[in-house]
Amino acid sequence: ILPLVSVNQILLLLLVLTVCAILYNKVHRVPLALRNETEDLESPEEMEEEIPVVICAAAGRMGAAVAAISSIYSNTEANVLFYIVGLKTTIPHIRKWIENSKLKEIKFKVVEFNPMVLKGKIRQDASRPELLQPLNFVRFYLPLLIQKHEKVIYLDDDVIVQGDIQELFDTKLAPGHAAAFSDDCDLPSTHEMVRSVGMQNTYMGFLDYRKQAIRDLGISPSTCSFNPGVIVANMTEWKHQRITKQLEKWMQRNVEENLYSSTLGGGVATPPMLIVFHGKYSSVNPMWHIRHLGWSPDARYSEQFLQEAKLLHWNGRYKPWDYPSVHTDLWENWFIPDPSGKFKLTRPES
Repeated sequence: ILPLVSVNQILLLLLVLTVCAILYNKVHRVPLALRNETEDLESPEEMEEEIPVVICAAAGRMGAAVAAISSIYSNTEANVLFYIVGLKTTIPHIRKWIENSKLKEIKFKVVEFNPMVLKGKIRQDASRPELLQPLNFVRFYLPLLIQKHEKVIYLDDDVIVQGDIQELFDTKLAPGHAAAFSDDCDLPSTHEMVRSVGMQNTYMGFLDYRKQAIRDLGISPSTCSFNPGVIVANMTEWKHQRITKQLEKWMQRNVEENLYSSTLGGGVATPPMLIVFHGKYSSVNPMWHIRHLGWSPDARYSEQFLQEAKLLHWNGRYKPWDYPSVHTDLWENWFIPDPSGKFKLTRPES
């Protein structure tokens, strides 16, 4: 019979060996499990990246949204998911247009925007009532409309995309930046256009520097502005920085103090963004936002310059579905007639 001490020693030794074996397995198995998980997440064959593109479909200009969508879809092999945002009254029209045209192949979701979120936040201004349309403010509320995406592209409806939208989606955002925009001073070729039609490209053209609240911001009036008609946005940063709340704060202050006006350069949707994003945005490649095509019925860019552009934007009063307007042929290439016949192009012969 073994002495009691020896039995205890053997049991203790077995216990130590068992613990060592468990620890050994844990230490050597965990990295393997992590590695497998990472490989699964990064396997490009298993999951093709989805590119969410937000475009509004407003009453009276639905053909604009259709042409923009058509141009994007025709010029990319990427997996694009269109979020088409409308009001309750306009949604059936745009859905029918897409489903009864060659756009029926696209992946899309129709999202209803509730204008009640804007109650008390928009100052009525008779000089350019079209700028007060509720859908102009959809870009303020991106995280409420788009739930499952980290990165989102927002485009105004009066654009045509001539490049591959994947390039725009690949725009790098600096750490801590919730969005990327095009700087209004970025392209020398647009400077002459700006001068010829008397446009503003500084903060002075958008904010009323006679008001104390604007002066208190400490932003020089000669600071270059940016255009929020093309946005690449990071939803995580947007939510983390409470961007929507900040924008709403400045909308409400404008109602109370008239800090900016649609008689100035950019209407009422641009100024809050200029304030909230000042010094905190990344840059979109200038060729991905050639704008001002709608500022004059006469001022034109060179054809060669327009051919090289990746995205054309008819911001301004003179839209390519109306008359007069410039470079309408480039826009009409992508327009798909309304199967219901409700939306018609305005042309000199009509």
